[in-house]
This record gives sequence, structure tokens and C-alpha cells, in this order.
Amino acid sequence: MTTIDHLNPTELPSSPAFSQGTVTPAGRTLYVGGQNGTTRDGTLADGTAAQTAQALRNVRSVLGEAGAGPEHVAKLTIHLAEGADVREAFGATPEVWGPYPTAITVLRVVGFARPDALVEIDAVAALPPESA
Repeated sequence: MTTIDHLNPTELPSSPAFSQGTVTPAGRTLYVGGQNGTTRDGTLADGTAAQTAQALRNVRSVLGEAGAGPEHVAKLTIHLAEGADVREAFGATPEVWGPYPTAITVLRVVGFARPDALVEIDAVAALPPESA
């Protein structure tokens, strides 16, 4: 089992939603490319909350393909288009992501390759060791 140590120095603000830093053991690393709120057939979810939830489900799908889950994620980067409500994005997270307060960075961007997308999320995960 891969263990990620979550760092939350007492000098910094604390939140159950994220960690200030994470330490991963040496080993296999998965880099999940930017996922937006589209389904397999290319349909884009409607609104910030729905797109965030779908983007996180897409990240989880990539993690699952590698034999991992949210507990293996060392860092998420969440890109929000100008005008997207960050509170809606964060509100949609716990139900899909679960109780895994990884390190996160949230950025506001002008837009994405798909112009109607409001959210794009990428991740870095420390994969469990391969079985022999």
C-alpha cells in the first residue's frame, strides 16, 4: 500500500478539504492529464458544479485504470474559467472525491481548448507497487 504523508504546518491555515503539502514514497508516479467535465460521448455537463463532479469522475477513471484511487493522489490542480464559481466547484467535490484532502492548486484561466468548458482538473498520484 502506498502511503502519502499529508503536511499541515501549524503556521498555515488548516482545512479538511486540502493539505498544504504531501510527501510520496519513491516509486511509480501517474500524471493524469487535464480532465474536463465531459462524458465518454463528449457531452459536457451543465454548470460549474456538474462539470467539476464529472471532471473528478474522469480523474478517478484514469486512476482506476492504473490501479489507484483518490487516496494515492499527491496533488490536484484545478483550473476554473473566468466566471466559474469556485464555491460551486468546491461544493461538488466531497461527494465524488471523498475524504482525501490532498494538496491542491486552484487557478483562474481565460478559457480552455473546449470553449464551453468551465473546469479542468489534472492530478499527480503515487501508484501502489506492482504485484509480483
